[in-house]
Amino acid sequence: MHLIISSQENKLQDIIRDLKKHTSKEFIKAIKELPESRKEWLLAKFSYASKLVKKGVSYKVWKDGYHPVILNTSKNIEQHINYLHYNLVASELVYHKRDWKNSSYSIYEEDNLEISSVKVHPLW
Repeated sequence: MHLIISSQENKLQDIIRDLKKHTSKEFIKAIKELPESRKEWLLAKFSYASKLVKKGVSYKVWKDGYHPVILNTSKNIEQHINYLHYNLVASELVYHKRDWKNSSYSIYEEDNLEISSVKVHPLW
C-alpha cells in the first residue's frame, strides 16, 4: 500500500501503527463475517504469518515496518502522486489510472472541475 500523508499532531510511525492495527482487525472481521469464498485460505495465510513473529497475535495481515519518504517540494510531491496513480496500471490491475475505484486520480485530471481547488504545498 502506498500513501501520502502528513500530520502536525501525530508521529508518522504512530499513524501507520494505528492504521495497520485497525485495518487488520477489520480485515479479519470482514473475512469471517462476509460470504468470502477464500475465507479458509485467507485465514490460514494470516494465521501462518502470525506464527513467524512472536507477538502473540492470531493473524498477521501487514508486514512489519514502513518506508517513509520525505516529500518537501511540489515537484517531489507531484512525482510521487503520479507514481501512485500509474502503479496500478503498471501492475495491470486497471487499464487506466482513473479506473481504480479508490484512486485520487480524478482530482488531478485536467478536465476535472475540481482541479482548481487542489493545492499542493511543500510539507516542511
